[in-house]
Amino acid sequence: MNKNIKLVAISGSLRAASCNSALLRAVKAMAPIHIQVSLFEQMAFIPPFNPDINIDEFPLLAQLRDQIIAADGVLIASPEYAHGISGVMKNLLDWMVNTPAFVNKPVAILNAAPRAHHAFDSLKEVLTMMSANLLYEASITVPVIGEIKTTEAILRTPLICMDILKSLASFSEFDQATID
Repeated sequence: MNKNIKLVAISGSLRAASCNSALLRAVKAMAPIHIQVSLFEQMAFIPPFNPDINIDEFPLLAQLRDQIIAADGVLIASPEYAHGISGVMKNLLDWMVNTPAFVNKPVAILNAAPRAHHAFDSLKEVLTMMSANLLYEASITVPVIGEIKTTEAILRTPLICMDILKSLASFSEFDQATID
């Protein structure tokens, strides 16, 4: 029997028609009953990082930190801008650096564009510095491009759906391995 697993999914895009957000919505829709995926959809309301300000002064940030701490894992999908992760994603991670949110937290990076490997590599670097436990077997690159740009189109694409299910299964396997 599978233990219930709670995942927080964060998109590094503010675009309404974001491929990364569509991918995370598809992950949520496809998650088996024992995996609960909570989408963080308030990225636009995160203030610019200022190390002189305590994260607890912003309830949204404190709530997200606590949600990540309580979760069994995190899914991150971020677009690539200028060969790096999006500014809003980097800003969010900067807020979390001095918290225990990502320390030893299982994290998978979902890449919605095969050519966007710089963002993928940048995220790996930042998350490693933050002591996250990167689940490479759960991290996937899928072609959410061309006609496949919406959640509905992703859900109609068998190869992408197989990759999503493998990614989610990796969280279950990791969780089971830590219990045994």
